[in-house]
Amino acid sequence: MVKFSVEEIRGLMERPTNIRNLSVIAHVDHGKTTLTDTLISKAGISAHGGRYMDTRPDEKDRGITIKSTAISLYFKLPDEDLKAVKQKTDGSEFLINLIDSPGHVDFSSEVTAALRVTDGALVVVDTIDGVCVQTETVLRQALSERIRPVVVINKVDRALLELKISKEELYQSFSRTIENVNVTISTYNDPALGDVQVSPEQGTVAFASAIQGWGFTLRQFADRYAKKFGVDKDKMMKRLWGDNFFNTSTKKWTTQSTDADGKPLQRSFNMFVLDPIFRIFSAVLDSNKEGIGSILEKLEITLTQTQRAAEGKDLLKTIMQKFVPAGDALLDMVVIHLPSPTTAQRYRVESLYEGPMDDESAIGIRDCDPTGPLVVYVSKMVPTSDKGRFYAFGRVFSGTVRSGVVRIQGPRYVPGRNNDLFVKSIQRIVLMMGRTIEPLEDCPAGNIVGLAGIDRFLLKSGTLTTSETAHNMRVMKFSVAPVVQVAVEVKNPADLPKLVEGLKRLSMADSLVQVSTSESGEHLISAAGELHLEICIKDLADDYAGIPLKISQPIVPYRESVEVESPVAALAKSANKHNRLYVKATPLGQALTKAIEDGDVTAHDDFKSRARFLADEHGWDVNDGRKIWAFGPDTSGPNVLVNATQGVAYMSEIKDSCVAGFQWATKEGVCAGEPMRGVRFNILDVMLHGDAIHRGGSQVIPTMRRVVYAASLLAQPVLQEPIFLVEIQCPDTAIGGVYGCLSARRGQVVSEEPRVGTPMYTIKAYVPVSESFGLNAALREATSGKAFPQSTFDHWAAISGSPLDKGSKAEDIVTKIRTRKGLSPGIPALENYLDKL
Repeated sequence: MVKFSVEEIRGLMERPTNIRNLSVIAHVDHGKTTLTDTLISKAGISAHGGRYMDTRPDEKDRGITIKSTAISLYFKLPDEDLKAVKQKTDGSEFLINLIDSPGHVDFSSEVTAALRVTDGALVVVDTIDGVCVQTETVLRQALSERIRPVVVINKVDRALLELKISKEELYQSFSRTIENVNVTISTYNDPALGDVQVSPEQGTVAFASAIQGWGFTLRQFADRYAKKFGVDKDKMMKRLWGDNFFNTSTKKWTTQSTDADGKPLQRSFNMFVLDPIFRIFSAVLDSNKEGIGSILEKLEITLTQTQRAAEGKDLLKTIMQKFVPAGDALLDMVVIHLPSPTTAQRYRVESLYEGPMDDESAIGIRDCDPTGPLVVYVSKMVPTSDKGRFYAFGRVFSGTVRSGVVRIQGPRYVPGRNNDLFVKSIQRIVLMMGRTIEPLEDCPAGNIVGLAGIDRFLLKSGTLTTSETAHNMRVMKFSVAPVVQVAVEVKNPADLPKLVEGLKRLSMADSLVQVSTSESGEHLISAAGELHLEICIKDLADDYAGIPLKISQPIVPYRESVEVESPVAALAKSANKHNRLYVKATPLGQALTKAIEDGDVTAHDDFKSRARFLADEHGWDVNDGRKIWAFGPDTSGPNVLVNATQGVAYMSEIKDSCVAGFQWATKEGVCAGEPMRGVRFNILDVMLHGDAIHRGGSQVIPTMRRVVYAASLLAQPVLQEPIFLVEIQCPDTAIGGVYGCLSARRGQVVSEEPRVGTPMYTIKAYVPVSESFGLNAALREATSGKAFPQSTFDHWAAISGSPLDKGSKAEDIVTKIRTRKGLSPGIPALENYLDKL
C-alpha cells in the first residue's frame, strides 16, 4: 500500500498523459462498489467496513449505490509494464480519477453524468448472471459518449464455491459472457472510436472476486510463465486463451484438442490459469494442511503465523490475495488500456462541443491544453456539508480553472445572446475524495473537479468558460425518461416557502428529476421509476425541505397525438375578425418523432442539411423541410410547425406570434391539457389586416392556439401512454407465476430466453407505466420471491379507442385527467375553436 498526499496528486494533474479518468459501470448487484473498495485500498486509502464510496445512510441500508461518487487515486505502474502502454506517458506514476456509479436502472442519469466527464469505463459483469439489461444500457451509453470499455468478470468465487463447475464449463461461461459484451459493443460501434471489442489475450478482460479481494488478467499469468519457460510475455498471453493446448509429454503447443494417439489435451487456460486456483480452493476447503503447504511453497507465498492460523474462507481469501491481488491487476489494466485525456479528447471533441471545430475553445479541448481558454463541463451538482449548498462537479476540458470570474453558460445559452448566461466568480476549488473533499489552488485540463460558489447560477449542468466566443458543450442524453409523477403538498400552509426552496434543491441534486407547477397550482415531481421517486421524496422531506409532506397517488403523464391528416384545413379568426389562419394537422411518423426525441433532428441544425435529411429519410418535400418555423413544446419537442404558405405578405412579422401560439398549444393539448407528441402543423394560408396595429401578438397568439386545437380535433386525436420494458430473471419453476402476473397488468411478453448453463430464464415484456405500480411486490408474491424485475421506459403507445368516443378507455382516462386538473370533465366541442367562413 502506498500512502499519497494531495500535493502528489496535484503534481500529477500537470501530466495529462499520465491521467486516467474512468467510471465503474454495471447492472445492479454485480459488485461495482465492492470492486471499487479493492482499488481504493490498493491505493492506500483504508476502506474499513467496505462500501467506502457509499456516502449516504440509505445506500448502506439498502446495499445499493444511489449517487455516483468520485475519488482520485495514485498508482505506480511496474517498470516492466510501461512498455505495454501504447500511448505517450511521462514517467511511471499515474493519477486515476475513478467514479463509482449506480447500477439500478432508475439512477441511469447518474451514470450518464459520470460517463460525460470520464474517458474509460470499467464494465463489471457477474460470472453467474452474465450480461443483463442494464449492462447493455450502460455499455450503449458509454459508447455513445465515445468511451473505451474494459471488462471485469466478477464473483468468480461463486462459480467455484456455489456452482462447483468444472474448469472447462467455467471457461465456456467466461467465453459466452465476453462474446455477449462484444455483440453489444459491435452493435453500437462508433467509427471515430475504432475497434473497442474486448478480449482476455489483449489484456482488456480481467477475472476477479471483489468480495475476496483477488483478481487477474492474463498478463499476470503470462508474466509468471514467460520467466519459467523463457518465452516472450506477449506471445504467452495469446496462448493462454482460446483453442490453444499444451502437450505435456512432447512439450509442444497445438491447436488440436487431442494428441497424436487421440488422448484429450487440456486447454491452456484451464491448465495454466484455472488449475492453480482450483487447487488452492480444494486444498483450503478440504483443510488439507500438507496440500496447502506445498502449494504455498510452489507459488512462493509466505504467510505470517496469524494468517496461517485462519481457516476456511478467511485463509482462502488471504492466500488468493497474495497470489493474485485484484488491485494490481485492475489498475494495471486501466493504465495500459484506457486512454489518457490527451488521447481521448482528440476523438471526443466532435461529439462534445457544439461550436465549430476550428474555434479557440474546440482547439483547446482537442489538445487538452492547460494554457488554452477555460472550458469546464459541469455534469451534476453534489450536495455539500453546508445545508442547501452544492458543489458543481465537472471536468476541465481546456485551460486551468482557478477562483475568479467566469462565464456560466446554461443549457439554453445561444452564442451572441445574453439568455441563460451569468458572469460570476468561482469561490473555491475542491478535489472529490469519496466521502471527503480536499482544497485545491487550481486545476488544469484533463482533470475532474468540484467548484464552490456557482450553485446559485446553474440548475443541473452547464458550461463554464473564459472565452466570449465559446459555444456550449452538448447537453447529456439520458437513457431513461421521467414518466412517474406525484403531486406534493405541505401539511402546514406556513411551510409553503420551505417546500418551494426544497423542490429547487431537489431539482439541482438530481440530474433527471423534473419539478414543475401545474396550472391548478400542484407541485409535481417526475422521476424515472418507483424507487427513484421514493428516494426523491425521502430527500425532499428529510434534507432539502425538512418538513412533513402530503404525497398524492402516483400520476402517469400521457401524450396527445393525431392519427390521420385533417380532412379540411381548420380556420380560426382573430378577436377583431380582421385576421384568419388556415392550418392542417398530420401525424409526424414514428421514426421522425423518435429522431427528434433522440436529438438527431434539432432546431439548431443547419436548415438546408436538415431539409435534405428529412427529404431522403422521411419523404418530406425539400421546400417544406426548409420552412420549419419551430419545434415544440419548449422549442425542442417532437412536434413541428411548417410555414407552407405561398406568396403571403407580412408572414415574417407574425412568425414570432404564431410560434408562441404553437408552443402554448403543444405544451397543453386540447383533449387533456397534456403535451402533444408526433404532430406536424402546416400553415396553409393566412389573411392579415393591412395595418400592423391590427395584427399584433394579442390578436395572433390566441388565434394560433385555437387553430392548432381545431386542426387536432379534426385529425382524429389519440392519447398515448408510456410503456416500460420489464426484464425479469426467474427459474423455470416460476415462469407460470410471472405470466399470470403480467397478463393481469396488460403486459405483453416479447421474449423468453433460457440462460445457457443455468436453470434461469430471462423474460422481456412491455407493461404500461400506469399498471406498473407495485409490480415488483406482486411478482415476488406470485413466484415466492424467485423473480427479479428491472423496468426501463421504452416507448409511447396509443391507447385503444378515441378520446372523443363515449365509453372508450381513452375517454375514461381523459375525463379523470381533466377532473384532476380542475377542468370541465368533457373535451370542449370543435365549434369552440373552429370558425365558419
